[in-house]
Amino acid sequence: MSELTIHVEPYDEAWPRQFTELGQRLREALGDVAQRIDHIGSTAVPGLAAKPVIDVQISVEALEPVDPFRDPLEGLGFVYRADNAERTKRYFREPPGARRTHIHVRKSGSFSQQIPLLFRDYLRAHSDAAEQYAALKRELAGRFADNRAAYTDAKEPWIWDAIRQADGWAQQTGWELGPTDA
Repeated sequence: MSELTIHVEPYDEAWPRQFTELGQRLREALGDVAQRIDHIGSTAVPGLAAKPVIDVQISVEALEPVDPFRDPLEGLGFVYRADNAERTKRYFREPPGARRTHIHVRKSGSFSQQIPLLFRDYLRAHSDAAEQYAALKRELAGRFADNRAAYTDAKEPWIWDAIRQADGWAQQTGWELGPTDA
C-alpha cells in the first residue's frame, strides 16, 4: 500500500505511548518556546479508528519569526513545509523514512489552537460521536482511497457539525484547556 493511499486502522493502544515519547523529545528540544505540546487528531482519541499518523500541536507565543521553533524541530529531523497554504499554523512533517507525524505549530490562545483541542476532548467525552466519525472515515477511505483531497473535503461537513456540537457542550460544561500533554 502506498503512503498516499488512505488507510483507516482500528485504534492502536501504542499511539499514546508513541506520542509521549515524541512529546518528551519535543519538550527537550523546544523548552519554553513551546507553551503547550498536545496530542491531537484521531490517534489522540481512545478507541477511535484513524490513519496511523501522530498529530502534534505545539502552541507558541507567535508564529513569526519561525526560527525559535523551526531550528529545534529541524534539529530533530522534522521537515518544515513553508509551502503550507494554511496561514494560521506552521507545518512540519516527519523526517524521511520515519513514522508518519504531522506537527502543527499554532499561536497560543488563537481559535485555530483551541478548536483541535475542543474537538479532541469532545470526541473523548462522547463515544457515540467518535463511533460515527470512525464509521464515516472508514466509508470515505473506501470511496476515496487514492484521493486525499476528496477524502478530506468529504469529512468536512461532519467535522464542522461536530465542532458546533462541541461548542454547545463546552458552554454547558465550562470546558477549558487542560494541562499540556508534554
